[in-house]
Amino acid sequence: MGRRRAGPGYLELSRRELAARAEALEELASPCRLCPRECGVRRKEGERGFCRAGLLPWVSSFGPHFGEERVLVGRGGSGTIFLTGCNLHCQFCQNYEISQLGEGREISLEQLAAWMLHLQEMGCENINFVTPTHQAPQLIAAVALAREGGLRLPLVWNCGGYESVAALRLLEGIVDIYMPDFKYGDSQVAAELSQAPGYFEVAKAAIKEMHRQVGDLQVEDGVARRGLLVRHLVLPAGLAHSKNVFRFLAQEISPHTFVNVMAQYYPTYRAWEDPRLARRLTREEYQRALAEARKCGLLRAGPH
Repeated sequence: MGRRRAGPGYLELSRRELAARAEALEELASPCRLCPRECGVRRKEGERGFCRAGLLPWVSSFGPHFGEERVLVGRGGSGTIFLTGCNLHCQFCQNYEISQLGEGREISLEQLAAWMLHLQEMGCENINFVTPTHQAPQLIAAVALAREGGLRLPLVWNCGGYESVAALRLLEGIVDIYMPDFKYGDSQVAAELSQAPGYFEVAKAAIKEMHRQVGDLQVEDGVARRGLLVRHLVLPAGLAHSKNVFRFLAQEISPHTFVNVMAQYYPTYRAWEDPRLARRLTREEYQRALAEARKCGLLRAGPH
């Protein structure tokens, strides 16, 4: 388990160290190696790759969110910042207007830092970066600015699980709560449905690194303060290969891994193009997934 902290990890880093991490992430962005695609586009020269992100924060919206996991919401809500673009292209994405259609605008680092401080003033429990992977350099640079302005909330890295271990290592001591989607237990399906070759192997390595940094989820007074929280969306027809996901988490991460087994799949975006995805999840399919999680030995898996 990761070392317990009294407060957010980034408060313990020097100004120089935090700036150095942002600069190292920016170097990974041009030529781009921020995610496992390693597409190599030169963002500093204006090129944009699969995710279409540049070097400025590209955002859709921000505000207190009360629909996240209870341990993130607490009393004040989770302070969500929705980033535009994505390093995945899920055929059934429920936020496709933001992730795929580019709904959002580019803003300055100073504006993003001001948003974080405003969320703190509103009483939010944390700062929750939604789909942050492809914008890691600008996010950490903005965190550095916000800290100078008085930011004291835990940071949540709410990502798709298709992560670069090299980039994650630069986030060590900065991110308090890693919240990856663990979408698939089969890489062939991931390539078909999310254009994510090698997803299962990549996600396993990434989640191991996340857990090494922060350990199992620590909850104080009903609110998460530090650790790993995994989301798994159960898909129709067993497409998520949930058993493989649960077995890995129980055996190679921890039986105490906090797993939100989610039942809210519904056909949207381009799901209608695939007959397997063109229906809602049945109650029986969801209950079967919960039973698999318990059978695999996960002690904190369920609807959270």
